[in-house]
Amino acid sequence: MTKPAPGTAVVTGAAGGLGRAIAAALHADGWPVLLTDHDAPAAARAAGPLGGWSRQLDVRDEDACAAVAAEAAARGGLGLWVNNAGILVTGPSWEQDAATRRRVLEVNSHGAMNGTLAALAVMRAQGHGHVLNVVSLAGLVAAPGETVYAASKHALLAFSVGTLADLRLAGHRGVHVSCLCPDGIWTPMLHDRLDEPGAAVSFTGTLLTPQRVARRAARLARRPRPVVSIPRWRGAQVRLLDALPGVAVRLAPMILAAGRAGQRRQRRRTGAEPR
Repeated sequence: MTKPAPGTAVVTGAAGGLGRAIAAALHADGWPVLLTDHDAPAAARAAGPLGGWSRQLDVRDEDACAAVAAEAAARGGLGLWVNNAGILVTGPSWEQDAATRRRVLEVNSHGAMNGTLAALAVMRAQGHGHVLNVVSLAGLVAAPGETVYAASKHALLAFSVGTLADLRLAGHRGVHVSCLCPDGIWTPMLHDRLDEPGAAVSFTGTLLTPQRVARRAARLARRPRPVVSIPRWRGAQVRLLDALPGVAVRLAPMILAAGRAGQRRQRRRTGAEPR
C-alpha cells in the first residue's frame, strides 16, 4: 500500500509535457496535486483527471508563488513543490538579445527561486517539506548551442544545493531540496527542433520519455537526494566533461555531430519531415 503523502504537492509548468507527467505520477503515488501553469485553461484541462485542482501561475511573480504556497498549505500542509516550468532557447549566446536572455533567466532561474522560497517559507514553519527542482544535464556541464539555457540551469543548481546547505546550517532537518537532472526529453520543447543545429546537444545521449522522468521524480519526492541525474551514466559522463573544460571544448564538434545523428534518428522514428 502506498504510504499517505505528507501534504499537498504543487507542480509548476504542469499543463503539458514533463510537468503534466510529473503531476500524474505524483497523483498515482497518492499525492493531492495542485497543477499550475501560466496557461490557466490548459492547466485546468490537465488537472481534470487528477482531481481537478489547478491555478494560473506565472513563476516570475513572487507574490503569486507565495499565494499558491499558502493555498496548498491550507489543504493539509505543503509537502512538495516541484519547480518544472522552463523555456529553451538555442544558438550561440551572441545571437540571443537582451530580452531573450532576461526571459530565460527570469523563468528558469528566478522563477524557480521564487517557487523555492515561497515553498520554504511554509515548510520551514511547519518543520517539513521538500522542494524538487527540475534542472537538466545542462545544469551540470556547459552545453554548446544551448548556452543561455545552460547558464540558467547552472544558476538553479547552485541555488538549490546552496539553499539545502543553508537549511541544514539553520537547523532545518526535515526540509529538503533536490535537483533532478534528466537528459533530453521528448516533449513539445523538442518536438519542433529536429532540424535545429543549436538543439543538437539535447539529442546526444538517451532521449527520455516524460513518463520515465516523472516516475523518477515521484521516487525522488519520497526519498530526497541533493542531485540525481537520469540516466545515471550520463550524469557521470557530463560531470567528467565539466571537470575537463579544455577537453570538452575540443570535443564540441564531435559532440554536436553525435547530436545531429540523434536528431536524424528521432526524425525517422517519428516520421517527421525535414523542414
